[in-house]
Amino acid sequence: MHAFALASAEGIEPERLAALATGIGGLLPEMITRFAQQIRADHYPGDRSTIASAASGITHLINTATSHGIDAAMLTAAKAVIDRAIADGYGADGLARPANVLNKGGTGTA
Repeated sequence: MHAFALASAEGIEPERLAALATGIGGLLPEMITRFAQQIRADHYPGDRSTIASAASGITHLINTATSHGIDAAMLTAAKAVIDRAIADGYGADGLARPANVLNKGGTGTA
């Protein structure tokens, strides 16, 4: 719903966003399986994307949302976890790493 609110504020029609989001949804099964394997192995390669790049992207989303008066609380909460992972030294790790940050209250260890 947040994506639809932001898209609307940016002049993007709901159907256009839906067409794009449907393609993104197709990526989730592989990503979930890969994340499960990384969490099990306690190995988080940053070869596809990194926590640091996620921080940059989510910061942009937060700034854009708030500039339109859209509640960014969900994004801000996610960014807090990302920021903890970076503070723990995991900025170059892959996006499954924050699962361990959540499990240990910010220590980043399993």
